This record gives sequence, C-alpha cells and structure tokens, in this order.
Amino acid sequence: MDQDITNKIRQQDTEEKQALTLLLERYLSDQDQLFVQKTQMGTTQGYLSSVSLEWLARRVHFALELPLFRRKYDPETNNIIRDSETVEELQQRPLDWSRQSHLAQYLAVLNNHKFPPILVVISQDWVNDPTASEWDFEHRAKVSVDNFTSLDKNDSIGLLNIGENYSIFALDGQHRLMGIQGLMELLKTGKLEVYNKVKKATGNPITLDELIEEYDLDPIALQSLAKEKIGVEIIPAVIKGETYEEARRRVRSVFVHVNRMAMSLSKGQLVLLNEDDGFAIVSRRLAITHPLLKDRDEKDWNPRVNWDSATISNKSTVLSTLQALQDMTEGYLKYKFPHWKSKDKKNLIALRPDDKEIEEGLKLLSELFDGLASLPSYRQLEHGIKTYELRRFNHENGGGEGNFLFRPVGQIALAQALGFLVFHKNFNSKSIINKLIYFDEIGGFSYMDTSQSVWYGVLYDPMKKRIQVSGKKLASRLLIYLLGGLKDDLEKAEIRRELAEARTIKDAATNEEKTIDFQGNFVNPKQVGLPNILVDN
Repeated sequence: MDQDITNKIRQQDTEEKQALTLLLERYLSDQDQLFVQKTQMGTTQGYLSSVSLEWLARRVHFALELPLFRRKYDPETNNIIRDSETVEELQQRPLDWSRQSHLAQYLAVLNNHKFPPILVVISQDWVNDPTASEWDFEHRAKVSVDNFTSLDKNDSIGLLNIGENYSIFALDGQHRLMGIQGLMELLKTGKLEVYNKVKKATGNPITLDELIEEYDLDPIALQSLAKEKIGVEIIPAVIKGETYEEARRRVRSVFVHVNRMAMSLSKGQLVLLNEDDGFAIVSRRLAITHPLLKDRDEKDWNPRVNWDSATISNKSTVLSTLQALQDMTEGYLKYKFPHWKSKDKKNLIALRPDDKEIEEGLKLLSELFDGLASLPSYRQLEHGIKTYELRRFNHENGGGEGNFLFRPVGQIALAQALGFLVFHKNFNSKSIINKLIYFDEIGGFSYMDTSQSVWYGVLYDPMKKRIQVSGKKLASRLLIYLLGGLKDDLEKAEIRRELAEARTIKDAATNEEKTIDFQGNFVNPKQVGLPNILVDN
C-alpha cells in the first residue's frame, strides 16, 4: 500500500516535470523572449538571465550609445566627447580599445576562461519620442519599458520580451562586451585588428590561423565559443510613472556608481593574482621562499616586499616591490625561457608554462638571489640597518647612502644585465657575483647622487635631485660593460657617448649645456670616459 502511494507520487512528479519541460521549451523556442528571474535592490528592478556570446555581441551596444546619454558622443571610439558641458555630467573612464585583442584572445585561448555577468539596460524607441502615446499629459510614462510575463504566483520568474524592437546597452561590463565582440569578429572574419586606446589600428591584425598555430587550438572548438553562455542582468530604461529626466538620472546613477565601485587592481595585485604569466608565478613564489625576501617570525621584523604598490615611499622599510620582482624575474629569465612571452608576436597573450619549467625558473632565480644576498650592501640588513637608510639620497630628509641596489629600477637593471650575460652570453654566474661583490665593496653601488658614481645622470637626475627610471636601459648596458660583456669597440664607444650625454646638464643661468666628469668638473663630453671593467679577484 505504502509502496503504491510512493510510486504514484514519483510518477506524478515525473509527469509534472515533463509537462514543465514541454511548457518551457514552447516558450523558450521563441527567440524574442528570455527566461528570467526578477531582482530588486532599492528602487531598481532587474532581471537575471543568460545569453550566448554571439547574441550578446550582436544585440548589446555600448552605454554611451544609449540615447539617454547621447548628448555628445563619438561614434568612432564609442566614448563621450569630454568638454565643459559633459565632464560634470558623466564622469566615466573611457573605453580602452587596446584591451580588446587581449580579452578576445583570453576567451579563445584559455580553457578556464570566465567573464562575470554584464549589467545592461533595455529600451524602446518610444522612450526618446516625447510625442509617443506611452507618455501621459504630465510627460510621465504610462508603462514600463520592460514587458515581463510571470510564470509563478510570486511574480518572480517568467519571460522577458527582448525582441528586435528593443535596444539593449551595457552599463557595466563594457570592456567584456568589447572583448566578446572582438572574439566574434575573429571567428567570423578570421582576423582582429589590434587597436590603441582610442581605437586606432596599430601594427598587423591578429589572425585566427596564427592563434591556432601558436596555441595548438582546435578550429571546431573555437567556433563553438559563440554558443557559450554569459550571465546578464537587465534593468529597464524607463519605469512606469517616471519622467524622461527622472529615468535618465536613475540609469545614469546606476552607470556611474557601478563604474566607480569597480576599482582597478594595482600592479602588485595583478602580479599576485596572475596564474598564466610564468614570470609572475616565479616572482611571487620567490618572494615567499627566499631568505632575502620572505617574512620572518621575529620581533620588530619588517616585510621586505611591498605586495601592492609599484613604488616605495621615502620611509618604507621594504626592499623591493612585487611588481619590481616580476620585472627582475622577466629580465633575468627571458633568455632562458623566451617562449614565456610571445616576443615576436607581442600582440599575443602568454600561456602558463608547465610546472616543471616553473620549478626550474624558480631554482635559477633563487640561485641568483643567493648570490645577490652575499653583496655587502644587502648583508648590512642582517646587522639591523634599515632599507630606507641605504635607499635615501643624502639630501633627503634623514639622509642616506643613495644605494643603487635599494631602488627597484636599479634592481631591475641589474637583473636584466645578469640575465643577458648568464643565459645569452654564457657567463659564469659565480664569477659575475664575485665581480659585483668587489664593485660593491669599493662603493660602486653607493652614493648615486654624487658625481663620482657611474649612475650619476643615469639613474639619478642631478637637476631634479631624484631617481629617473628612463635611465634603466643605459644602466643595464653599463653593468654589462662593467662585467665584461661588451667586446666590440664600437659598442663601447656608443655607451661612452650615451654616458656623456646622460651626465650633460643645462645651466639654468646661461642655458649652456655642461658635462660633468667623475671628479665633478665641467668638461668636454669626449673627456668623459668609462670606468674600468671589473676583473676576477
């Protein structure tokens, strides 16, 4: 008896599910409707659903194409024209078209790709026609733009009309939309232009064949990407009872606030979260494992790595930043693992190296930092000397040593030079470290702000009395020279000329250019020579 009742309940449940399936199939086969669930936050009502990437690229437009916003709109860049009238009206970061190719590749190349839902607004032509019958004599909407058919007694799930007579615009997720549109263009035409920020083509387009060859992609699987689904939340452009101006303020308020709340990640945070760039992975592993950098469970211990910012403040106790460590890692290992970056195809994205290569990269980088940790300047840290005492210039508040090795730009230049010598020129790393120890002992890295330093005018700007990152390339080449990596006389002559130019300043009183030698005297540029090449001791 009980078994019969149970079977009847199960059968009834099955029949009801089948009936529901047939009902939904009938409704959802209509391309003009979306199955949605209602949302409500404050006075903003919305609908949650999902759509194919192909549909999104075809039907959804950028926010500033929305007539509610289109007072001064540039159709070429899909950005608002900024002037005295619009700057206060809409403070929104403009679309950055240089991101499109990278976002499209992300979707095409990485199997674990994922975009968050996109917030869109739905509108109709009558919204922008003040004479339309949908507006009453007080210019208030008689109906809402959204046409929702409820399928439950709570009015929470149902069907939303999204026929071709509706226009849809992205409020949040415009760069995601841009990337999806780029992917669809790539799949349909076989190529995608690479743009700069303001949508001007730069260089050669990316081709589908190029991606297939570079990343060993399946052409059939690529085409199936168009059918993948992404979440959308839809809000109406006008709600019943609103005036046009009230609707405009409400939609614009949502638009501005979702963009203000979308804080950009810092450079350090990007390195911390990047699971595809081999150099980023190795650098952050080094930061938590190497004795020179990792945190210690000691009283009064100060962290050695700034995990967030790309810069170091005057009083900071850190030794480096995570961003600088990534740049050091890339500078040192790029000759060993050139395929970690698409060097010859700079518009293509990098894929995560296999674990074996990552471990090898970490081992090589750790060996480098073992050597660097033996430099006299860094060894001072073990005796309680603070990093800021060694980093600050003498003229700065509190004074300091102005040490090259405690400036991120110097650290990066050094790693780049050593990577070139070790992996490109096959120099012995132990011999290099011995030379650097000697160079450090004789003060070669100290007091960059004095004319006796080879880094004066290169990484230290004597006129502005501050570090200058523009000298990083020359600093790296000087290190290569000092360590015996330049054999060609023409190259030596060129670097001597560049050094003389770097040490040339303009006299503010006479507007005359003057070149400073290593004794602090004004001399003819040709009289500025090069320091002696370091030799093994």
